[in-house]
Amino acid sequence: MTLQGLLHKSSGQTAWLNPAVKFATEKLIERCYNQGIEIRITHGYRSPAEQQALYNQGRYGNPPPIVTNAPPGRSNHNYGLAIDFVLLKGVYDMKIDTDGNNIADWIDVVTHAKMLGFTWGGDWKSFKDYPHFEMTFGLTVDQLQAGRKPTPAQEQAVINKIKAQEVQPVDDKRIELLEAKVATLTDAVNALNKRVNIESNQTVPKAYEKAVIAAKAAGAITTSNDKSKAELNMIQMMYNMGLFGKDESK
Repeated sequence: MTLQGLLHKSSGQTAWLNPAVKFATEKLIERCYNQGIEIRITHGYRSPAEQQALYNQGRYGNPPPIVTNAPPGRSNHNYGLAIDFVLLKGVYDMKIDTDGNNIADWIDVVTHAKMLGFTWGGDWKSFKDYPHFEMTFGLTVDQLQAGRKPTPAQEQAVINKIKAQEVQPVDDKRIELLEAKVATLTDAVNALNKRVNIESNQTVPKAYEKAVIAAKAAGAITTSNDKSKAELNMIQMMYNMGLFGKDESK
């Protein structure tokens, strides 16, 4: 697929983003593409109605899992300051390495996103959101909900910084810095993989057993006796989407 084709695939989600976030998002798609990694933006700006529909999932008698704790107005998506992505090859597979650089594609995407100015939901202390990036310009959700917005100067500063990266010569120091960032992220994912340890399902709640077994069979996880509710919900959501293959028990 061409770069323009990839950008078009995500255009429905990027069109209503904050201008600086849109610029950074398109650069993220481009930089990943230039490395041989194709991504698609699955969520960009969300209207209050769209946020309410997501918030309702797993609540008010709707089938599980819960996929967000943010009601309308409490998500940075509602202000065009956040995006979610998937890999075109591997979707939510955080281990796949299609470009053959011995670093998971997911970590390559995260590294590019951070260099563009995004923060990563995978760094959150609770309810980790691995496909999520956001750029808040230092504003809290309370401030955004009260009507505060990034200033044009803040937005232009982000754009200028990204453009400066495009023309800056690549020297050994910058390469070493990038390698150090990648190594740090890789260590974090390796630590997570060790913690997500599911050879035995004895401690997994019965409601999640099928999803956990399917995830293990698909190679998405290994073994775990120490999984948070948020992580189990993420596995269940991916299972419901059919990302771990067909459920033969149905």
